[in-house]
Amino acid sequence: MIESSAAAEAAFARNPLAAGLDRPPAAGTVQNAAQIRAAAHEFEAVFLSQMLGHMFSGIETDGLFGGGRSEEMFRSLMINEYGRQISEAGGIGIADAVMAEMLRIQEGSSS
Repeated sequence: MIESSAAAEAAFARNPLAAGLDRPPAAGTVQNAAQIRAAAHEFEAVFLSQMLGHMFSGIETDGLFGGGRSEEMFRSLMINEYGRQISEAGGIGIADAVMAEMLRIQEGSSS
């Protein structure tokens, strides 16, 4: 999904920090804003999954679901989904910072 420059400027007007810029984005960067946002959210989801994985590492599998190797595999999928859902629900702010930095880098390279 490609944002129009009017939509990007409206997002900047609502919250410049969340938009990741100290001024409205240039027209060339707006086309990649959706891709950058998706990559930033994916980065945050992976980070959260890694963090949650360490949280669950001390918990042993129980007999309720059979335990063993299959429950360990299921748990890793569940933890990945938890990370993705937390990121989609607003996350912990990493995606906004990553998106802002990616936009700044792109803006600097296009000059």
